[in-house]
Amino acid sequence: MQSVRVWDLPTRLFHWLLALAVVALVVSAKVGGDAMNLHMRLGYGVFALLLFRLAWGVVGGRWSRFASFAPTPARLRAYLKGHTPIDTQVGHNPLGALSVLAMLAVLSMQVGTGLLADDEIAYAGPLAARASEAVVKLASRYHTGPGQALILALVALHVLAIIAYAWRGHALVRPMISGDKTMAQAAAVAVSRDTAGTRLFALVLLALSAAVVYAVVRWGDAAALA
Repeated sequence: MQSVRVWDLPTRLFHWLLALAVVALVVSAKVGGDAMNLHMRLGYGVFALLLFRLAWGVVGGRWSRFASFAPTPARLRAYLKGHTPIDTQVGHNPLGALSVLAMLAVLSMQVGTGLLADDEIAYAGPLAARASEAVVKLASRYHTGPGQALILALVALHVLAIIAYAWRGHALVRPMISGDKTMAQAAAVAVSRDTAGTRLFALVLLALSAAVVYAVVRWGDAAALA
């Protein structure tokens, strides 16, 4: 048994920062009032993280790339039949991949509708002034209703999956902390690059993602002030 670097540091930091942000977003939404200012800023942070993850899913470490865990019908059928080739044992298995993609999609929808939402009391998203009244109302209803429920359901499913895999002897949390998995066929596994250079590159991508978020917010605010 040998350890293999599976999750590079940028992927691990993304995972834990996103988890903390989602918890804080749910809590601040329930508290309301002045906490909505924090809620809004956390939403911008998640926006930047999602943009970063989309880019990192193309150029990141071997097992962080979407191509390495795309849940194709063939992979899903094989996994459900009990066939587990080496690639499904290292990174995300097909069911885990579906969960990851669903979470990214639902969070993207939540961020998008949050930018458009308006509670008509104390909060209006920066893009609300750029959209029609009908679009703003639809976004607001989704953001506070189905969108929030979907996120809570996916988080609960994620936690249950971690517990189920732990019960079967497959630790999922420890590799996402250390970055390494202990495997019997380590020599046959491609290692994720996780060097100072790749980490610096990830930091540049995150900065660019934050710049995009800043530009979008400023663009929306300009319409509100006009």
